[in-house]
Amino acid sequence: MPPGQNQSWVSEFILLGFSSDPTTNRTLFGAFLLFLSSVLGNGLIITLICLDTHLHTPMYFFLCILSLLDMGCVTTTVPQMLVHLLSRSQTISFAGCWLQMYIFGAEGLTECILFVVMAFDRYVAICYPLRYTVILSWGLCTQLSAGTWACGFFSSLIHTFFTMRLPYCGPNVVNHYFCEGPSVRNLACLDTHVIEMVDLVISVLMVVAPLLLIVASYIRIVQAILKFKSMQARCKAFSTCASHLTVITFFYAPATYLYMRPNSSYSPEQDKQVSLFYNVFTALLNPVVYSLRNKDMKRAFLRVMGR
Repeated sequence: MPPGQNQSWVSEFILLGFSSDPTTNRTLFGAFLLFLSSVLGNGLIITLICLDTHLHTPMYFFLCILSLLDMGCVTTTVPQMLVHLLSRSQTISFAGCWLQMYIFGAEGLTECILFVVMAFDRYVAICYPLRYTVILSWGLCTQLSAGTWACGFFSSLIHTFFTMRLPYCGPNVVNHYFCEGPSVRNLACLDTHVIEMVDLVISVLMVVAPLLLIVASYIRIVQAILKFKSMQARCKAFSTCASHLTVITFFYAPATYLYMRPNSSYSPEQDKQVSLFYNVFTALLNPVVYSLRNKDMKRAFLRVMGR
C-alpha cells in the first residue's frame, strides 16, 4: 500500500494451532504428557547437579545449562498451545507475540552455541584428560556460558526486531501453534526479502558454523580415541560421546529442516508437526539420555534421596 493511504495495523494475532479432529487431539494430549515429563526430567537434572557436589564439574555445569534452556523452550510455547486447545479464544497480543518469538529464538540459538561448548568439553576431556580441570577452569566455564547466552539473545533480538517491525496490515491468522518467525513473517504486507537475508545470515552463523565446529571437534576426538591401546578405554570414550551426539542429532536435524530451507518450500502443516517434535521431544530426550544412561546421575539421585 502506498505511503499516505489509511491502513489498519494488526494489534493482535490469532494462532491457528492444529486442527480439532480426534486424532490430532490425541496427539496433542500426548504432547501435554511429554511436556510434563520434559519439565520434570530437566528440573530433576538441574536439582541433582546443584545439590550433589560430585557433579560440580564442567561437563555437568554445561548439562545444567542445557536442561535450563530445554525447560525454557517448552514452557515458552507448549502451555499456550494447550490453553488455546481448550479455549475459544486463540489470540495473542502483538507485544506477546514479539516476546514469545524473542525468548524462544534466544533459547534455541543459545543452545546451538552451547552444543559447541559441550563438544569442546568432550574434546578436552578425551584428548587432554590430565589437564582437563586446568584448561576448563571455572573462570573459563563461566565466560563460555556467558558468551553463549549473549550470542543467542543478541542474535534473536536482531531476528525479532526485523520480523516484528514489518508492517502487518492485512490478515492476522498465524498458521502455527506459537509465534514462529517464518509463520508470522508470511503475513507482512511488504516484501520480506531483506529479513529473509538477515535470517539466512543468522542461520549460517548460529546453526551451520556451530555444526561444522562440532564435526571438527569430533573428528579430532575419534582420532584420539583410535590411538587408545585398550579396547575397554575406547568403548568407554565412545560411550561418553554417544549421549552428546544423540542429543545433537535430534536437535540439529529438525532445526536445519525448519530454518535452513528457502521460503518457497514453506509447508505450514508439516512444519507444525516437525516443530512440535523439535520443541517437545528433543527437550524430553535430554533427561532420558543423560539420566538413564549415566551412572553418575543415578548415584547422585540415590545420594540426594538418601539425605
